[in-house]
Amino acid sequence: MSHSSLFDLRDKVAIITGSSRGLGLASAKGMAEHGARVVISGRKADACEAAAAEIRAMGGQAIAVPCNISRKEEVQNLVDSAVKEWGRVDIVMANAAIHPWIGSVLDLQEETFNKFMQVNVQSSIWLAQMTVPGMVERGYGRFIVVASIVGLLGDSMTGTYGLTKAADMQLVRNLANEFASKGVTANCIAPGTFKTEMARSQWEDPAMVEWYRARNPSQRFGEVEEIAGLAVMLASPSGGYINGQTIAADGGHTISFR
Repeated sequence: MSHSSLFDLRDKVAIITGSSRGLGLASAKGMAEHGARVVISGRKADACEAAAAEIRAMGGQAIAVPCNISRKEEVQNLVDSAVKEWGRVDIVMANAAIHPWIGSVLDLQEETFNKFMQVNVQSSIWLAQMTVPGMVERGYGRFIVVASIVGLLGDSMTGTYGLTKAADMQLVRNLANEFASKGVTANCIAPGTFKTEMARSQWEDPAMVEWYRARNPSQRFGEVEEIAGLAVMLASPSGGYINGQTIAADGGHTISFR
């Protein structure tokens, strides 16, 4: 296998949710650079179109399909649009998620819990139900869920978000068990804190920066581009024997005792 074919995504079609900015956009750009035809998705149509235009400007192939992943009919439209444009879906990166509340589990309201689960877990299950059968049929598929290291660690304040991310980690283990023999892989990427809009309150807070530097072996936050290579690897032929795993991209946060 030549160096280039290791990460060759030519003729592959990839849906990346939450890809108008941040980790999703960086991953979409990475996949497009390696030949994938990418579907940019997010809630805001103008932001999606701008991101798709950015990829096309660098020579990649991209379309924009706005989607609120909490609504099943919109998720179905996302998949249908990809199939209508390019005939199939080979790669799904379920990256979009919400973090609407922080607090003790003792104060967790049912409607808040239901919202967390609907967006962060149910949407990934819908995406799997809508795309994995086609992947199995063709003998090639990559299902990637962006989780978080808070799904690996206990936390008194962000624990509900972590609970949904732990559920995503179990989902990929289940999918891997069922479909590994059919050429379909399912894995999680568990980011630490990256310099994204979603985490802005953390990396702009001097106290949080100081704490993170003391706690994290890399002594810094992640840059969004540092997710792209992992996403490409898991989406490509190189990732074919990695299945059911959760890979932390966290600067060493989860392996440090400090």
